[in-house]
Amino acid sequence: MQTEPVALNIEQIARVDIAGGGQVTVEDGYAYIGHMDAPHGTTIIDIKDPYNPKIVAEIKLEDHLSHTHKVRVAGDIMITNVEQAQRHLLRRGERLPEIRDQLRGKLGREATDAELAKALGVPAAKIADIDHFLANGYHDGGFRVWDISDRSKPKLLSYIRTHGFGTHRFDMDKNYAYISTEMEGYVGNILVIYDLADPSNPAEVSRWHMPGQHLAAGETPTWSGYKNRLHHALRVGDEMWAAVWYAGFQVIDIKDIKNPKTLAAHNYHPPFPEPTHTVLPCEQLIDGRRIAVVVDEEHDHTPGLLHGFLWVFDITDLDNIHALSAFDVSEMDSPWSRVKGRFGAHQFREKIDTTLVYATWFSGGLRVVDIADPFKPREVAHYIPLPPAGHESPQSNDVDVDDKGFIYLLDRNGGLEILRMTLPSS
Repeated sequence: MQTEPVALNIEQIARVDIAGGGQVTVEDGYAYIGHMDAPHGTTIIDIKDPYNPKIVAEIKLEDHLSHTHKVRVAGDIMITNVEQAQRHLLRRGERLPEIRDQLRGKLGREATDAELAKALGVPAAKIADIDHFLANGYHDGGFRVWDISDRSKPKLLSYIRTHGFGTHRFDMDKNYAYISTEMEGYVGNILVIYDLADPSNPAEVSRWHMPGQHLAAGETPTWSGYKNRLHHALRVGDEMWAAVWYAGFQVIDIKDIKNPKTLAAHNYHPPFPEPTHTVLPCEQLIDGRRIAVVVDEEHDHTPGLLHGFLWVFDITDLDNIHALSAFDVSEMDSPWSRVKGRFGAHQFREKIDTTLVYATWFSGGLRVVDIADPFKPREVAHYIPLPPAGHESPQSNDVDVDDKGFIYLLDRNGGLEILRMTLPSS
């Protein structure tokens, strides 16, 4: 049994025992954690001394219908998402009335929860949650805007309700919020841009979607269900770099922010099995090329099969986007790759200001990959924490790095690891 973290050129300097999280954002001496599950909403941690982190604020949720697992900060403004908890399970559960009718006809009686669950492919204990959702719907999805001028006392400024399951991952700056959300009349998440000039009343500026998403306008998707949708889009100058799940990624021109236009699209699905989670260009050219890093999210973990991994793309010519290389992690590189929990890529630090990419790999932990040679990505460090108490594997979900080079690694089931490299960072 593994009793120590697995590490190469990285060491732990501190750990904060907090509930599991979906995103960590580090800004000006504070770490902001968006938690996976209610009642935990958002935690703010003072990390001015990374060796002695201190929790200064905790925002709790009033019910278990939503989670607020993503958080971004710009100056004294913080935004947290509001998204329906268990959304994937509940979307699958929309077939429950149909399944009930089928089993009633087949069995000549009402099906038990266990029989319904088996037919739906969900745990029997979740049938009650599905029934509650079908009877009551969900109306709380959106995002909240907070004044954090006093980090110890976040003050709610506004709560914008969008539609459907609400807001997932998003981007923001001091002027705008770039929200990935469901909206009425569309299928799947789209981009909605809000002006933050008055954070107590964010004003919608514009929307962007892929052709086929706007059902209310008569568009027809060429895909089934919610396969093609916006995961989130990141602003880079006058561009938005949008990961669009099983549609790969797209580039959006926002020179006129009231009229976003698609500049380019690149889709490599199929044959690659996992959806596109994040795409981001490097801040500097590498060998005269404009380079973007892309990561696919490991969604359904099947040991022995191809997992989500990290790509390096040449984006110098947006009319000729092409892959240069890929980076993967072997199942043999983690002692927890074949136990309960996902193994494979998830996310990387959403800033590439050197040639180092900091990527989370679920039970593969943190991988630090140097793309100085974009044709040959090279791992220079890794850190795989021990599983949180009560769990069989670590599930490293998100990562950020502060301006001093300290690394903040968040597990989706519990705990924030504060790390530092033990070799030169470049």
